[in-house]
Amino acid sequence: MWTKSLITSKLPRSRSHLYWSIFDLGQKKSRLAQLTKEIESPSFWDNPDHAQKVMKEIASLQSIIKDWETLTAKIYDLSELAELDDDSILGEIITQLSEINRELADKELAVLLAGKYDHGNAILAIHAGAGGTDSQDWAAMLERMYLRWAERRGFGAEIIDRTEGEEAGIKSVTILISGDLAYGYLRPEKGVHRLVRLSPFDAAHRRHTSFTMVEVLPDINDDMEINIPQEDLKIEVYKSSGAGGQNVQKNMTAVRIVHIPTGLVVTCQNERSQTQNRENAMKVLTSRLFEIKEEQQAETLSELRGEYKKAEWGNQIRSYVLHPYQMVKDHRTDHETGNTQSVLDGNIDEFIAAFLQKKNN
Repeated sequence: MWTKSLITSKLPRSRSHLYWSIFDLGQKKSRLAQLTKEIESPSFWDNPDHAQKVMKEIASLQSIIKDWETLTAKIYDLSELAELDDDSILGEIITQLSEINRELADKELAVLLAGKYDHGNAILAIHAGAGGTDSQDWAAMLERMYLRWAERRGFGAEIIDRTEGEEAGIKSVTILISGDLAYGYLRPEKGVHRLVRLSPFDAAHRRHTSFTMVEVLPDINDDMEINIPQEDLKIEVYKSSGAGGQNVQKNMTAVRIVHIPTGLVVTCQNERSQTQNRENAMKVLTSRLFEIKEEQQAETLSELRGEYKKAEWGNQIRSYVLHPYQMVKDHRTDHETGNTQSVLDGNIDEFIAAFLQKKNN
C-alpha cells in the first residue's frame, strides 16, 4: 500500500545531491563559462580544428548541465505533489517516481564510464564465426539487436561496410555508433556471442550452435593520435557488391585499404561516393591501429579490446539459448534473463550494467 510517507521516503532528493557532487557540476559550469568566454575572442576561428573541439565540448557540457537541472526540477516537483496527499494523483506520482529512478540509475551507470574514450563514438564490427550459414544469420540477428539498442538510446548508427552472406545473413558488418558515451556503453559487448537454437537452415530441423565475434573500437579519428604514412598504404578501388542500385554496381565506388606493415585490411562499400568510402575505411583503420598501439604499450593486453579469442566453442562471453529453453546468460557476470526476445530486440542495458558494476567493484 502506497502512503504519503512511503512515497516521500522514496523520493531521491539526497541521491540527486550526491550525483551533483560526483559529477562536479559546479566545475562543469565553470568550465562552460571559460569556454564561452574563449569563443568570444576575435581570433577564435583562426584555428578551425581547435575551434571545432571547443564547440563540441561546449555542446556536451550544456547537455549534461541541462539534463541534471531538468532531473532535479522533476524531483522537487514530485516532492510537492506527494505533499498534497491526494489519492487521485497517486498513480501519476508512482509513475513519475519510477521514471526518475530509472533516469538516476542510468546516470549512476554513467559514473562508471570514466575511460579516455568512453564519451566518444564507437565503431562496432560484427563477424560471423564458426557455424556456416547459421553463424551468418546469427550475425544479422546481432546487427539488428545493436541497431535497435542504438535507436532506443538515441544514438546515430551509420553502416560503413556490410558483406552479405552466401545463403542468408551477413558475413560481416561495420557500424559507426554516434552519441555521448557510445563507446563506454558498448565496450562490454566485445567478444564472442553464442547462439543455440533449432536451425532454420537444417532440413532435419536439428539444434545448432553458432558463434559470432563482436569487435568494439573507439572512434579516435579526430584526435589524430595515429600518424599513417601514405607509403604504408595500398589503396584499391572496385565495384561494390550486393544491394545498392545500378550506380553502386556500375561504378568503382568500393575501397579496400591494406596497411602494409601490419597486413590489416579494411573495406568499405556502403557509400555511393568513392571519397566517402575511403574516409570511412581510414576511420576504421585508424581505430584498429590505435588498438594495436595500445596493446604494444601495455604489459598485458589492452583493455580496449581484451584478449583476442576466436569465434568458436569455449570462448563465448554470452550465450543466447532459444532451444530447448529460453535464456540469455553472460558468462562473465552470471547475469541472465529468460526474456530472450526482449534482448534480441535491443534491451541489453541490464547486461551492460552488470558488467560495468562488477568491473568497478
